[in-house]
Amino acid sequence: MIEPVARLRITLQDVEPAIWRRVDAPTSTTLAALHGILQTAMRWQDAHLFEFVVGDRLYGEPHLRDGMSVRKVHQARSVRLQQLIDRGVDRFLYVYDFGDDWRHDVVVEGVREGDADVDYPAFVDGARRAPPEDVGGPPGYADFLAAVTRPRHREHKRMLTWYGGPYDPDDMDEHDIRRGLAAIADRRRGPLMSHRTGVRPATGGNSS
Repeated sequence: MIEPVARLRITLQDVEPAIWRRVDAPTSTTLAALHGILQTAMRWQDAHLFEFVVGDRLYGEPHLRDGMSVRKVHQARSVRLQQLIDRGVDRFLYVYDFGDDWRHDVVVEGVREGDADVDYPAFVDGARRAPPEDVGGPPGYADFLAAVTRPRHREHKRMLTWYGGPYDPDDMDEHDIRRGLAAIADRRRGPLMSHRTGVRPATGGNSS
């Protein structure tokens, strides 16, 4: 199933050395689905709210307070990558966890026809492990990193206990990223095949 794919580079802001990923995603991907792809690529746990900032528009899950929208937030599932690309958008912002405020630059590096023997989304390359959830944003991550990488640091044992084990900032966990994106590709393969052929995927059960 050949379809157009966009090559995206995702870079976490305010962290050095840079933490980044490059993935190929179908241009038919909605921003809601792209949220899932980015969560998997960065190894976030999807435990917090998110939004995309595209120009002066926000996309996410509209939040209500006393029955009124706090801000004008458009549904992330209402727009696809192709629509943004058609509007000339080649970069936008992805924000995850409004407390830690992890900001990711997403750059569209190019669009091409996908390979027939590759299921998308697909991991391309990247560098460094993403920070743990709830570490306190970039400043908290800097403190965490200093503690876990220095055995004599007074917070070393406590931080490792909090994290739940060793933390290697240079190991981005590529195997799990590839496995996670492959699982997303598997989930979208059935509906995509059904849409293109007009035949619904089998749901199990006996036939007579």
